[in-house]
Amino acid sequence: MNTISEAARSTARALTERTINCEPSVDALAAKLAENRPLRIKLGVDPTAPDIHLGHTVVLGKLREFQDAGHTAILLIGDWTARVGDPSGRSSTRPMLSAEEIEANAETYRQQAFRILDPDRTEIRSNGEWFSEMGLARLFELASQVTVNQLLRRNDFSDRMREDRAISLLELLYPLMQAYDSVALKADVELGGTDQLFNLMLGRDLQARLGQPSQVALTVPILTGIDGTNKMSKSLDNYIGVGDPPEEQFGRTMRIPDEVMADYYRLLFPRERPPDGHPGVQKRHLGRLIVERFHDADAAAAAEEHFNRVHRDRGTPEDMPEYVLAADDSVHLPALLVDALGLGSRSEARRMITQGGVSLDGEVVAELDVPRDAVAGRVLRAGKRRFARILDEAPFSSQGP
Repeated sequence: MNTISEAARSTARALTERTINCEPSVDALAAKLAENRPLRIKLGVDPTAPDIHLGHTVVLGKLREFQDAGHTAILLIGDWTARVGDPSGRSSTRPMLSAEEIEANAETYRQQAFRILDPDRTEIRSNGEWFSEMGLARLFELASQVTVNQLLRRNDFSDRMREDRAISLLELLYPLMQAYDSVALKADVELGGTDQLFNLMLGRDLQARLGQPSQVALTVPILTGIDGTNKMSKSLDNYIGVGDPPEEQFGRTMRIPDEVMADYYRLLFPRERPPDGHPGVQKRHLGRLIVERFHDADAAAAAEEHFNRVHRDRGTPEDMPEYVLAADDSVHLPALLVDALGLGSRSEARRMITQGGVSLDGEVVAELDVPRDAVAGRVLRAGKRRFARILDEAPFSSQGP
């Protein structure tokens, strides 16, 4: 048995700072580090929604730490596991996405992940590489390695069984698929949130059954969303996106409840000491840090000024995008909100309208279809931070000789 050096133990302790689980032990990670080779560090992400948010950056930051220590970062895009949908933390079956939706989301993930990772030291893979070619014979062979009893020990499944809520056969396959990803990639370490521990441990078990050294399972805390209650999620609209405009990032930061703000500092900026004083001061500082991280210091200052003008001073932005109406007699407001203000979908826009979050020149609009002259020349506002001036025709347009 090889002796683990104190240097390897010290590195292992440093790499497991701000983590929750290191299974089977920190010494197991130290033993891998003592092999004096670049370890293969796997992080799988399923592109089930567009954009990476701050919740993703917690585990991406840990992956970057391994990169900086000289190891190989493998960002696995789960284009096939996304078709199933991860049941972790779910009380119901996820809707199945189309291949086109998954690929569009995956492309966004690939681009935005490099706001945190070093592209020159990142191996990007997709599990479609092996699952798209896998026949039934190989699937049967893999399925024989786990039992239904083993899978149903997951809290997600056992809770739903007890409450007689549906569990699809595909969902039972999901942990096995994630586990096989580790086999295909020969992962030495797999990273994930605490809700992923079962899947990561199944990866260890499957590697051992198939004759590979077992990976170390390393989990990081889950970032609470800006609602202060749930895991940060695009579907719950409690997120801050890494690709959001600066004023959107700053404004959403100001909605974080005081009682969870310390977690944001601890998980996102562990070396940054919150300023003394009122929580509002600390929140503004956090907002500037977030915008600076994904944009720059000038953008952070402008975003705070925008927030002051729109929210504290109850004004409208001095500069706002302009949008020229198409030549139609009426305007479908959900479509206009998507095109002019950048809302993610028409269904999101309809929901905002029905909740009273859309206005024209400060007057709440409840209709989905409005006359063209009711919109032209007015300021369209959605929520607290999205504005556009709606024009009947482009300014300075040429009228011809």
